[in-house]
Amino acid sequence: MKKNFKIFIFFLISILLIHTNKVQANEKIKIGLLVPLTGSNKELGNLIIKSTKMALQNIGTTKIEIYPKDSGSNANQALKSAIEFREMGINIVIGPVFYQSLDFLEEIKEITFLSLTNKVIDLPINVISTGVNATSQLKALKKFIELNKINKTIFLTPNADYMPEIKAAIKQAKIKIFKHHIYDREPTKLTAQIEKITNYKIRKQNLKDEIKRVENSDLIDKDKQLEKLEKKYTIGNVNFDSVIISDFDESLKSVITSLLYTDVSPKNKYIMTFNQWFDKSIIIENNIQPIYFPSINKKNLDDFKKKFLNEFNENPNHLSLLSYDLVGLIYYLSLKSELTDINKLFKRKNSFKGKIGIFDIENNKIYHRLNLYKVQNGKLIEIF
Repeated sequence: MKKNFKIFIFFLISILLIHTNKVQANEKIKIGLLVPLTGSNKELGNLIIKSTKMALQNIGTTKIEIYPKDSGSNANQALKSAIEFREMGINIVIGPVFYQSLDFLEEIKEITFLSLTNKVIDLPINVISTGVNATSQLKALKKFIELNKINKTIFLTPNADYMPEIKAAIKQAKIKIFKHHIYDREPTKLTAQIEKITNYKIRKQNLKDEIKRVENSDLIDKDKQLEKLEKKYTIGNVNFDSVIISDFDESLKSVITSLLYTDVSPKNKYIMTFNQWFDKSIIIENNIQPIYFPSINKKNLDDFKKKFLNEFNENPNHLSLLSYDLVGLIYYLSLKSELTDINKLFKRKNSFKGKIGIFDIENNKIYHRLNLYKVQNGKLIEIF
């Protein structure tokens, strides 16, 4: 009798386990998507929605459901939508896009937010930055510096709101910097600061002194020496062999132009900068080349753009590619473990290969393994 009872209990437990496993297997993964659907950035939000739809199609699973909600471009609207996600039982959200939308999200402790921002300082405890952050970029530049045995790198950073991010990233990436200079973007002040950094006035005076010395000399080849000197702008070298400029667009070009003015040329000093997202205006400006920068894999980006254009008849941006990969990342993590406690999954050391490149996950942080590109003579060259 006891034996039959034990068999019955074992049989009952087995049925319950099978039923539970079926329920878990059929359980949907609900992903919130918190993006601007109203206001001046609504087109960006629509591009991100389309990219996540494309990700679902390419993954080929019915296990994932995505629920878009409006973040606007402000913290109050983001919080309102986040509360609605919580009521729906959603515990992981892609978004918000903008750093200023994150302010109140710590109140929604039940949800982990994969924000598309690249800022990592002072984030709410339940927000993970997924953008291409400064540390990821400096790790790629560090690798390039070590491969080329560059010894003295100066760092130029504008007096901008992201300056604290740069300073933190230098420590985090453990990149060796000879000197770190903070400059003013106002053109007159910038030129004066670059002159000081490069000892331009001293080097200019050295040239004048040498011309005067040769003119007053009895050298046999005086005329030839003077002819050579007249082709120079300065005499004397600077005390660095490379420059990292953490700037973008016209401001970046202004810094390089100021370096050229002070006779520091990209042809004899390594000029490196941050991710420029393959800005065409940099590629066509030969006078500021060669220039080096880290970025995501260009081939993968081009393939994604082509597929997106074919699917939706419009061009995506880099945030579209990032959000596409985040859907794949969440699905990948769901295959490795249950998503009921999502925080644990982002604390573990893990890696994921997406279209944007390889994500390294550890201790609630995401870093990107980036490629390094060189622009020279109007051509883009992949270094690694």
